[in-house]
Amino acid sequence: MNKELRKGLRTWIEIDKKAIKNNYRIFRSLIPKKCRFMAVVKSNAYGHNILEFSKEVENLGVDYLGVDSIVEAMNLRKNGIKKPILVLGYTLPEMIREAVKNNIEISVSTFETLKFIQKNNLGKIKIHIKVDTGMGRHGFLPSDFKKLLTELKNTKNIEVVGLFTHFASAKDPKSRVYTNNQIKIFENWIKNLKKEGYMPICHASATSGTMIFPNSYFDMVRVGIGLYGIWPSKETKKFMESKYVLQPALSWKTLVSEIKELPKGSKIGYDSTEILKEKSKVVICPIGYWHGYSRSLSGIGNVLINGVKCKILGRMCMDIVMADATRVKKIKVGDEVVIIGKSKSIKNTADDIAKLSNTSPYEIVTKINPLIKRLFI
Repeated sequence: MNKELRKGLRTWIEIDKKAIKNNYRIFRSLIPKKCRFMAVVKSNAYGHNILEFSKEVENLGVDYLGVDSIVEAMNLRKNGIKKPILVLGYTLPEMIREAVKNNIEISVSTFETLKFIQKNNLGKIKIHIKVDTGMGRHGFLPSDFKKLLTELKNTKNIEVVGLFTHFASAKDPKSRVYTNNQIKIFENWIKNLKKEGYMPICHASATSGTMIFPNSYFDMVRVGIGLYGIWPSKETKKFMESKYVLQPALSWKTLVSEIKELPKGSKIGYDSTEILKEKSKVVICPIGYWHGYSRSLSGIGNVLINGVKCKILGRMCMDIVMADATRVKKIKVGDEVVIIGKSKSIKNTADDIAKLSNTSPYEIVTKINPLIKRLFI
């Protein structure tokens, strides 16, 4: 990358626009032409920068954007995003008026929300009804249908735009029975609602469902983690990687701020948790757990310098990390350090870091501090 782009930055994120385009094309190729495509950009676009990422996928031709909160949705509207936006998460009653003013669609999954809408003159509200088909999270249950129908008919200031659900185990191709049962429950919801004259956009599939369950496409799919080039699970990856190559869009980098030669037996970091077993070249980098690099990687994580994997030494600090660069032949202050991404032929993926941290790649990328500059290249 051109060093001028990251001038003045001690750490930065690079977002590969070609990778985004590649991933979008893969998922578009899986669904029928008439099926809508929602790009899920919640949680700061999974750590990728919600505004800039939304602009990219809006230009690529997505039909909808999915966010977590009304605050995220308003940010997009205020910055020129025109596509339909659905708030997938809970909307506070006092924020519903903002949804109406900004042409933002909200999900409704409780009778309390419907009652609030009934009692307040907020204007015409576009809603997607969320139903629980076996996830155990947000959503009306099948036993709620009659009461829900009554409340919908008594609520004059709503437009039922959509009906949706979410799968619990679509990430595992071996767990087809449970997912197909959820699909059947959802199909029953669709049938019953249409009988009453409603014609909602029906959607159920996220990334895994879109890749594994073509019987779950309905009117729209919601693609999140796959759009960023990260596999939703090792099971999905094993099942699909021979057919499709997802390209990670995000790389996270910092630089070498100091180099020192330390003798065998030197103690490194807080509480001296690391004692050097040999004379070593230690590099200091200006990032830490404040930036989103998990403290759980202390002593076990790796960064990449000039194509060499360098072990994290000692306890992770709030703003500093130390690494063993003994095997790096040529190194100087200012050299690029790769936290997530590629250095020459060596890779350090979000999956790799997730395994070391005993978590998921979703958490690795979404926890990167949003104040770090994202450079779309």
